[in-house]
Amino acid sequence: MNLATKPFYCLILLFFATMSLTSCSDIIEPSIAKKQISAEAPANNYQSASYTVNFWWDQVDNALKYHLQVVTPKFDSVASLVLDTVVKSTRFSFSFNPGKYQWRVRAENGSSQTEYSQGRTFTIFPSSIKQQQVQLGGPANNLLTNQSNITFNWNSIYGATKYQLEIDTNNFVNESSLVYNQTTPGQQLNFTLNKDQNYQWRVRAENDTAQSQWSSIYYFSYDHTPPAIVSLTAPANAQTISLPVTLQWSPSASAVRYKLYVYQSDSTTLFSSAFPMTLTTTSYNFNQGSSGAKIYWKVTAVDATGNESSSGNLRYFQIQ
Repeated sequence: MNLATKPFYCLILLFFATMSLTSCSDIIEPSIAKKQISAEAPANNYQSASYTVNFWWDQVDNALKYHLQVVTPKFDSVASLVLDTVVKSTRFSFSFNPGKYQWRVRAENGSSQTEYSQGRTFTIFPSSIKQQQVQLGGPANNLLTNQSNITFNWNSIYGATKYQLEIDTNNFVNESSLVYNQTTPGQQLNFTLNKDQNYQWRVRAENDTAQSQWSSIYYFSYDHTPPAIVSLTAPANAQTISLPVTLQWSPSASAVRYKLYVYQSDSTTLFSSAFPMTLTTTSYNFNQGSSGAKIYWKVTAVDATGNESSSGNLRYFQIQ
């Protein structure tokens, strides 16, 4: 090796070494077993007359989720497991009855987990529901759905005997013309939507003498209208053409992806297990099949809520 080619050779070695390290990190999930998780809030011996507690902890690198536990009164003398949940974020809110509690959290990924944080004690004092705020469950904020049957649910509030659920499409500007405005004794209600629309919902707790604050407002969109039918552009129907064949179609309004269906010569049997194939482009290079074979194909459009369009005409081409 001469001096002129040595720098280039070194660069090649460095490139392949870097690629090797990248490939290994993509395949092997890093262990987090020796890492520590830092709990931030509520602090140890926290006391409050608010029934809603906002938990917060620091992010752990390479963690995929966090396991939060709350018991009463303490982990070394458990009377009841109050909360045992797995969340993906580093924040979580929950409403508690008055009492003394202790909480802890650990980070997890697919193959390892940290130790739990040290247990932290907090106390909730009884107070009027006027000072409380209901925590909403589902439908989640900013949900997109094509399901007309929606289950609304929320956390209970200590001292409440019923809950008022309001659903609207105009941000509660006019409470005399809401989509729904009723009270229920439970923390869940099933409702059927009948119109594609952007919706808002909120809940407050009530008893015979008081009302809580309104919850936060959650937003969701209902859309069960499929996108427009996809227009196939190339190759022309019944065209004889050499491989590879570029299948093309026009964009469909509101589509976020497309499903390509390719069939064998009988026009009903899928060409292979690869189909239907989901694509975000408006073309696909097809390079299979033998000379003389007829290949049938069609495309549907899928929108953000999962509605799939009709397929329109089924075309075929013959391999030259």
